Amino acid sequence: MATWLNRQRSILDFTLSSLWKRKGKNIGLLLVFTLIVFLLASVMFFTYAIKREAQIILKNAPEIVVQRVIAGRHDLIPADYAKKIREIRGVISAKERLWGYYFDPIVGANYTFMTPDPFPLGKGFIKIGKGISGARLAYEGDIMPFRGFDGKPLNLEIREVLSAESELISSDLVLLSAEDYREIFGLPQGVATDIAVSVRNPREIPTIARKITELFPDTRPIMRDEILRTYDSLFTWRGGLMIFILTVCLLSFIIFAWDKASGLSAEEKREIGILKAIGWETSDILAMKSWEGAVISLSAFLLGVTLAYVHIFFSSALLFEPVLKGWSTLYPEFRPVPFIDFSQVLTLFFLSVVPYTVATIIPSWRAATLDPDSVMRAS
Repeated sequence: MATWLNRQRSILDFTLSSLWKRKGKNIGLLLVFTLIVFLLASVMFFTYAIKREAQIILKNAPEIVVQRVIAGRHDLIPADYAKKIREIRGVISAKERLWGYYFDPIVGANYTFMTPDPFPLGKGFIKIGKGISGARLAYEGDIMPFRGFDGKPLNLEIREVLSAESELISSDLVLLSAEDYREIFGLPQGVATDIAVSVRNPREIPTIARKITELFPDTRPIMRDEILRTYDSLFTWRGGLMIFILTVCLLSFIIFAWDKASGLSAEEKREIGILKAIGWETSDILAMKSWEGAVISLSAFLLGVTLAYVHIFFSSALLFEPVLKGWSTLYPEFRPVPFIDFSQVLTLFFLSVVPYTVATIIPSWRAATLDPDSVMRAS
């Protein structure tokens, strides 16, 4: 056992010496390999992180949102609908909601207006998101004017800037009272934007949604699972814009591995011939080349995954920011909760480290099985 360990230590020492002898080529190889792993890992981490964020955000969303549809478009819904929906068996609550969008020409962005129930600050006061605060340079205690539906200004006092922890969903948010909301948008009493329905038994959600449709044929119940699927499709579509990066990475890696497997350089063949001539076994040479491939591929893998982790979870996915922002003006700083799906990392490991190591061994095995003289003459 001790003899075998000493032999392996000698092989590893010779491998490191051989790698250092061709340090220029190997460093270039390592950098290219690291870049490929970095891009692949970034796409994988980002896609999973943003879908996970959506699941966390929508976890406490209402089980059913009821919207009124006229001519295929979302319209205001009578508040009386909520009273009748509450009478359906299995429904815990049905609350009217007021929300909408307000365009601010000063910053050229849309704000999301919402009236929480209850709103403790009362009429004349608002809470705003961090994105609005930064864009308008408006802070607690400042007066923020809004143009009403009739052209008259309405001045509201900022009582709170929402915390950075909720920035992903509150960057463009304005929370205000129902009275101020109706005054700005000219909304009469007795109507709402939609109705949020809570259900006692989650298994009854499809049944209750069907009953709502039968009771009010002009409505469209939207279940929480449907919202999750919609967001999943949205992120998949945006992720599709990054598929080009993934395709280039894969093609680059295939070409890279194929070039490595197509044959050894003259110097490497000469080295194998010399090792065979001084008594090295074929298994020793294959072990050396395995170590060589493993050192480069494993180093690139660990470095690439680490850089991708920092890129996605600590630098707000800087390279993907243009894809994330799209046309958005008030874009929040995206900092997903650090999390690793080890099945993804394992998949990436087998897609990168294993093929490269195998591609390193195959041509070495071919050269190691030949006569040392013929190998050195061929080189």
